[in-house]
Amino acid sequence: MFTGIVEELGEVVAVEELGDSSRFRLRGPVVTADAKHGDSIAVNGVCLTVVETADGTFTADVMAETLNRSSLGALAPGSRVNLERPMALGGRLGGHLVQGHVDGTGTITERVPGEHWEIVKVALPAGLARYVVEKGSITVDGVSLTVVEAGDDYFTVSLIPTTLELTTLGTKQPGDPVNLEVDVLAKYVERLLGQRGEKETAA
Repeated sequence: MFTGIVEELGEVVAVEELGDSSRFRLRGPVVTADAKHGDSIAVNGVCLTVVETADGTFTADVMAETLNRSSLGALAPGSRVNLERPMALGGRLGGHLVQGHVDGTGTITERVPGEHWEIVKVALPAGLARYVVEKGSITVDGVSLTVVEAGDDYFTVSLIPTTLELTTLGTKQPGDPVNLEVDVLAKYVERLLGQRGEKETAA
């Protein structure tokens, strides 16, 4: 479980194509300081399992399902990535509960700079809009953000200077894809209410 508070702006060192999967080597001295084989690290919001670490880098295998559902397949050597280690039990929950299970990819459509922040508009894929609400939480490329405006096929967020400086969202441009994870609580509530409705109908 993660919190959506990016610890480090890392970099893709190498990508090895393995047919139905890929092996990534990523540089992240902070997140690898105490990482070992089998640990989890979120890369642009995607929970990956560490295969090995060496000299401030780590490798992780990415299966076809992850490559198809997220934007990781578009990464290449030199790409910058948001990195976060799992939250330690008893630690502060600075963002919100993030699983690292991407629901789909959105596309940045507009950036509107302000005096002290920037408004970013993101197009939503079909089926995710119902989970996005004004003032609710959403994870964008692994960054926990608060929704400013929620439309039928888009949402907006405000990025403070720290987010612009310390995450990839500071350089993403219109047309760029971003990984999205909606609030897992909304999905559970929908499933439970749906099951209750089915039971009432059957009765």
